[in-house]
Amino acid sequence: MNEMVNPTAAEDAAWAAINTPLSTDQLHEFCRDVERLFRINPMLEFSAFKSLGDNRYSMAGSNISQETPFEFDISFSVKDLPDGLQIDYDSGIKSSTRLTIEDAPQGSKLTITDAYERLPSEDREQHLKEVDRSLVRWAEYLQSFLISWRRWHRIAPWRWYMRRVWQPMKPMARRITYILLWISVVEVALIALGVAIWFVEYR
Repeated sequence: MNEMVNPTAAEDAAWAAINTPLSTDQLHEFCRDVERLFRINPMLEFSAFKSLGDNRYSMAGSNISQETPFEFDISFSVKDLPDGLQIDYDSGIKSSTRLTIEDAPQGSKLTITDAYERLPSEDREQHLKEVDRSLVRWAEYLQSFLISWRRWHRIAPWRWYMRRVWQPMKPMARRITYILLWISVVEVALIALGVAIWFVEYR
């Protein structure tokens, strides 16, 4: 069962836990691609994502998880741990994100923990508009992505599309593309139905 806990102003951390169909080793390897991890989050719209070398990165864009979206431009480092990864941010109200990987009966369990320890508790009220409230949605989308990844990652055209086309898209563009694809499928099905009716009636 998935466990998802939203952050509140009084908490030092927020976390979400999901079950995945990957083994612990496979999940650990998947999580090492931190750009893909962040871009799966449907609440983040990126304008830039760069590797700075030595497991350091920078990213900029807009976080739309709040009622009023806020901009971010931060650098961070990634540390490999025996049971997952830790992402340490250089600035901002969020100090770190830890991904903990454990064995589960039918695969693995991933727990994502956002720590808000940079500011003292008395100062946090002034920065509520900077709290990242995307954690639950991120976990949900990540779980869905991992299920698809398990099923399709061996197919080279699928991997190419997801990395080269889907991943750089903004969340809104992905949703529009998804709708257009389904419209196209329906149109093809209707054309096929029309052809079938024509053959039945006139042949």
